[in-house]
Amino acid sequence: MTIEINKEINQLAQSLGQLLQRHHYQIVTAESCTAGGIGYAISSIAGSSAWLSGGLITYSNALKQRWLSVSSSILEQQGAVSAECAQAMAQGALQQADANIAVAVTGIAGPDGGSEDKPVGLVWFAIACGDDCFSWSSIFSGDRAAVRQQTIKEALTELVEYLK
Repeated sequence: MTIEINKEINQLAQSLGQLLQRHHYQIVTAESCTAGGIGYAISSIAGSSAWLSGGLITYSNALKQRWLSVSSSILEQQGAVSAECAQAMAQGALQQADANIAVAVTGIAGPDGGSEDKPVGLVWFAIACGDDCFSWSSIFSGDRAAVRQQTIKEALTELVEYLK
């Protein structure tokens, strides 16, 4: 799959970069269903090395646990696609990186893997900054590429709003 950095995503990434620079922040990403797409969009902006610390692609539960310190109890009780997992991913990314703010995404991009409780297109997001950490979810429609693209756009949009 190719991540399309369309004009809207590019503008969001540019706005995010300006806000990060204004706050003197570094950002880190923790990505599951987007597999690095958010970091890719951020890094497409010239000069992003000034405010992008890096990203962790933790597609498997084992790496969520090992790299981001997501507890086995969260994965067993709430699952990888949950508010609790997204928050733990964001907080874990902050601990692993020299960064001030983290964004995490975990979801079901499809076309398989959904259930009645967790349908295809469900994505949980989290932003962690200092002691502040919050999560939210969205359900996106379309094929796998569309779900991933919409996830990247929403993550960037919320980061920009948070930093304003």
